[in-house]
Amino acid sequence: MANSLPTTSPRDKWIELAAKVGLSALGLVYLLIGTLTFMATIELRRDTDEGKVTQILQWIQSLPFGQVMLAITTVGLLCYTLWRFTAAILDTEKKGNSLHGLAIRISYISYGTVYGALTYYATILLFGEGRVPPEGEENTRRTIVQSLLEQPFGQWLVGAFSLGTIAIGVFQIYLALSGQYRQVIQESFLDSRVKEIMIKSGQVGYMARGIVWLVVGYFLWEAAIQSDPSEAGDIDSALNFLEYEYGPLILGIIALGLVCYGIFMFVRARYQPIIKKA
Repeated sequence: MANSLPTTSPRDKWIELAAKVGLSALGLVYLLIGTLTFMATIELRRDTDEGKVTQILQWIQSLPFGQVMLAITTVGLLCYTLWRFTAAILDTEKKGNSLHGLAIRISYISYGTVYGALTYYATILLFGEGRVPPEGEENTRRTIVQSLLEQPFGQWLVGAFSLGTIAIGVFQIYLALSGQYRQVIQESFLDSRVKEIMIKSGQVGYMARGIVWLVVGYFLWEAAIQSDPSEAGDIDSALNFLEYEYGPLILGIIALGLVCYGIFMFVRARYQPIIKKA
């Protein structure tokens, strides 16, 4: 008698759908972050009064059918946020309860928190009749830091949050250098050309993203040391810092790296198995 094929539960199908939509939305966001930042470095676009993420969301909204496109992007970001929390809580990727597995699952919660703030920002913009919301992603992060600082041992909590963010940045760079970022992709389904693009874009992308997370972690550390939530920054702040400290050439390289990361997210959306079977 032939073995029956494993069935996928309705819950798993919804998780897979959310993951693929979320990864695609994340790919779009990073693709645009990198593109607009790179254009700014060569002075093809100079909207210095607004951050990169704000530019992206407003630019999407300004396109034909922009409100619909912004709504789709917002839903995608929400899907990614929910998927990260689901993977952390339900352990859909079978990371387990070892120290290493718990660390990865905690990092998923960090991702969910970051992109949850961005989803909140995009939602306000979507329903705010085109007005830039005063509670941007950076202000949302500062509000969280302020809330932590008001708690007992608040500076220690923010310090731990910053170290966790720095650890994520280091881990991203480790994935790039070791090649372990490739493990999330079923490479056997890729032809040689797509595989080559995937390998190169993933390595450069994870390296660039790791550097950005390190800078964000540094801002959080400064907020903890000085007990000042205004020191907390976001992706925009990190990119501005890199440009100010190291010049437009380094920023342009990082920007191209973020474009590569966006490309890799599209590859993940297509070829990453979402639900790991026991």
